[in-house]
Amino acid sequence: MAITPLYSLAGVFVGMLVGLTGVGGGSLMTPLLVLLFGFHPTTAVGTDLLYASATKAVGTTVHDARGTVDWSVVRRLAIGSVPATIVTLLCLSQISRTSDVSGVIALVLGAALVATAAALFFRARIVARLTPRFAAMSPRRLGGLTVLLGAVLGVTVSLTSVGAGALGMTALLILYPQLPVNRLVGSDIAHAVPLTLIAGIGHWWMGSVDVSLLVSLLLGSIPGIIVGSLIATRVSDRVLTPILAVTLAIVGVRLFF
Repeated sequence: MAITPLYSLAGVFVGMLVGLTGVGGGSLMTPLLVLLFGFHPTTAVGTDLLYASATKAVGTTVHDARGTVDWSVVRRLAIGSVPATIVTLLCLSQISRTSDVSGVIALVLGAALVATAAALFFRARIVARLTPRFAAMSPRRLGGLTVLLGAVLGVTVSLTSVGAGALGMTALLILYPQLPVNRLVGSDIAHAVPLTLIAGIGHWWMGSVDVSLLVSLLLGSIPGIIVGSLIATRVSDRVLTPILAVTLAIVGVRLFF
């Protein structure tokens, strides 16, 4: 197993941004692996999924210790995402036996990145406009929509490794305005662990995980996340969010072509 310092440096960069902004590493790492380092899209997605699972497992432990995980929300999301993830992986496995799915994955990844950028940049407006429509919703309907959200995230994350962060968090803010933001963040991170783990194992089974790359990324991302978290309070979200959103939008459009 060869450790590549350049990949570890990329892990530091992405880890710091995740620590600063809270956005999942998939929307940052996967495009880097595809566009900068030239990895096959399926390899980039599969490796990034296990990378995200490992890093978010640590985050879940911290949030759970602080009591900022709503396990009922996590359970509802998982009821939708786990079956959707398994079905998506089975379909992807069957399709990949007869054709190259890299073009489709790149296209879906581009769309997911553009949607993530929009969710980041317009999150406050989206939440403010849609929240009143869901405020008086019955618990049964709220649970059903949460399960549906989990299913959508399961499909998107399995195909692109993107969606569990900014997209999922924006939807949770709309559906659960009564919950504290830190509790929603913790729940979103906790749900991402089984989601990315199952999807990552599926990609590993299909042979689209680079173990050396995975280890190299984790060696950089762990200290990167620590540093990013430590300086997060000193950097304004008003500065970081627009920069990150514009970057993701540009990368997403680039993947379309």
